Amino acid sequence: MTTMSDPGAQACRLEGLPSDVGGLTKILQGLLIHEHMPDFYGVTLSDRQRGEPHVRGVEQILERIAAHDPRPIQEVRPPGERFACCCRHYTLMLAAMLRTEGIAARARCGFGTYFVKDMFIDHWVAEYWNEPERRWVMVDAQIDPRQRETFAIDFDTLDVPRTKFLVAGDAWKLCRDGKANPQAFGVLDMFGLWFIASNVIRDVAALNNHEMLPWDVWGGMSRIDAEIDLDFIDRLAGLSRAPDADSQALRSAYDDSRVAVPATVFNAVLGRPETVS
Repeated sequence: MTTMSDPGAQACRLEGLPSDVGGLTKILQGLLIHEHMPDFYGVTLSDRQRGEPHVRGVEQILERIAAHDPRPIQEVRPPGERFACCCRHYTLMLAAMLRTEGIAARARCGFGTYFVKDMFIDHWVAEYWNEPERRWVMVDAQIDPRQRETFAIDFDTLDVPRTKFLVAGDAWKLCRDGKANPQAFGVLDMFGLWFIASNVIRDVAALNNHEMLPWDVWGGMSRIDAEIDLDFIDRLAGLSRAPDADSQALRSAYDDSRVAVPATVFNAVLGRPETVS
């Protein structure tokens, strides 16, 4: 197990779960609620829930869930009682569940094409190793039937086409090759090449088992395009686009202080430095 995905003292809560990916995603969809989508379910987040998206580790997530509702996580919670989070939490939790089952899994940071027409929205999904098919399969655990209808999603979210979700390295290459507009990549009021570069760093960190919050900022990240080390991000993007081609180089890339997650990161949503536990 790795730091963020390690359930630690809460490991017992991941026992007895189904081993199929579809079953695991259904559990997560009955356990979590996206912080920006409570209106989809006719609820308003409580004060308790508003702080939950900033919880980083699986052990702490499970601890918070159990403190509020000690029932097994397989039991569906009403939308207003679920743990409030973002796409990264669905992804991290699915990776933890799969790893508990002995299935190789990893989190990927990038951009979804299926939320806003002609836009590439900041998003996270999971990949797991499908041994019979000998390939990594991409899964969006967040998309439940309500979201599928709202976003008019017409593909299998348990096997997301790589044209529908772009890992950050692919997004970077598209823009560097002049095949896409960097201003179409981001979220809320934050778009541009700088955002893609930051997600490349987040993706490389995640591939090295440091799955940070989407708004955690550290190292080589900057909001100014002119400050981007283009050659450096080109290299990171190349490694992360094909992470199994040279695993040693990918691990070595994490040794760079511009990529390695330090003891303290900047939470850009809360506007403050935070210790990474």
